[in-house]
Amino acid sequence: MRMFLESICILDGRAVNLEAHRERMGLTGNRFGFTAPQLPDLEQLLPESLRKGKVKCRIEYDGKIRSIGFDPYRPKPVCVLRLVEAEGLDYSFKYSDRSRLDALNDAEPGHEVLIVQGGEITDTTYSNVVLRKAGELFTPSASLLNGTKRQKLLRESIVREMKITVDNLGRFDHLYLINAMLDIEDGVGVPVKEILPGYL
Repeated sequence: MRMFLESICILDGRAVNLEAHRERMGLTGNRFGFTAPQLPDLEQLLPESLRKGKVKCRIEYDGKIRSIGFDPYRPKPVCVLRLVEAEGLDYSFKYSDRSRLDALNDAEPGHEVLIVQGGEITDTTYSNVVLRKAGELFTPSASLLNGTKRQKLLRESIVREMKITVDNLGRFDHLYLINAMLDIEDGVGVPVKEILPGYL
């Protein structure tokens, strides 16, 4: 059976957006023919030394939880973002095996790729993206993975979905990376004019 992954933010000892993670695990189990395991009390499992600040809880599971880990989280800056064509890449579920995603990136510190499919902007290898235009915020309708933070921002009408293509990318001024651990306010991203073409 394939293994799946949940990355859950724990902020000052409290699990964030936990219901969305439970829902995704349930949908994953339904799709792949198993009953998603129940999450234990993560706040109780959290080591005392990690009860302040932002912590990444990493859970691997299939029909059972196979591992749970906790690590302090510090956003990694992105200095270089490069467009990469990746037709046929499927990451609609959060698989534990990220080898096809990782193969797209050159792994240089501060370097990341912005994945393109059929001419449309999707995600980076570890985040959804939000683009700013005239003070408004948009997320690509062609995302590879409908992440929990993306869902929350759409639900709260902070961002709107939009078809964003390589051709209309220049209409936006800034791109932000978001995921369960990263907020727009963290400011991880680059000005759109600095995104490199560099198709593979």
